[in-house]
Amino acid sequence: MAEGGAVRRAEAGGPAAYWEPGSQILWRYRENAGERVHICRPVTVARDDAELLAVWMAPGTECVKPVLADGSPVHGEPLESRYTKPRAVRRDRWFGTGVLKLARPGDAWSVWLFWDPGWRFKNWYVNLEAPLTRWAGGVDSEDHFLDISVHPDRSWRWLDEDEFAMAQRAGLMDAQLAARVREAGWSAVEVIRAWGAPFSDGWQHWRPDPGWPVPVLPDDWDRTPAHVSS
Repeated sequence: MAEGGAVRRAEAGGPAAYWEPGSQILWRYRENAGERVHICRPVTVARDDAELLAVWMAPGTECVKPVLADGSPVHGEPLESRYTKPRAVRRDRWFGTGVLKLARPGDAWSVWLFWDPGWRFKNWYVNLEAPLTRWAGGVDSEDHFLDISVHPDRSWRWLDEDEFAMAQRAGLMDAQLAARVREAGWSAVEVIRAWGAPFSDGWQHWRPDPGWPVPVLPDDWDRTPAHVSS
């Protein structure tokens, strides 16, 4: 993977650089209460500008995900010990339909779109997370456990509140951060209730360029960026 893909400079507003559509980058998450990258997903840029980064994770993409130290799935572990047992990382593939991820600069969440087979739109998914930081090879964040599911009829509901509470009890998130995460969630809910962007932008009708290859997971997927920016 060529680091960062094709880049165009912003015409105004400082040093921000944007990836051209079709560029391949890495969408990564740091472990909670740590600095190690434990999730890495190669993606293809669909749009990147001052208002929005949109990326496509294709079916079959090789990714890195956290597992328990014995290699067993994290979500197979009872919630009470899920965040206290030692962990490792493992290469795996994203099976099923692809995912379109949308992130606005500075937002403490991204919005993911899911489809059933045959491009039947399923739902939007608000992933609460640290605002993305950009570097030459992609974007980094930290997942904040709490999520929101948004359905085609515009109804919504909180997800993973039990994991959000357990992460706090396990010391992965202090009370101040938890309060900011919940506040970010309510900010997202305000956008949902107003049916603002990106929900109102018609992304459910978007389709990837059939000529895009599936990105390859590089050997140095966990490299430390030389420079990051919001």
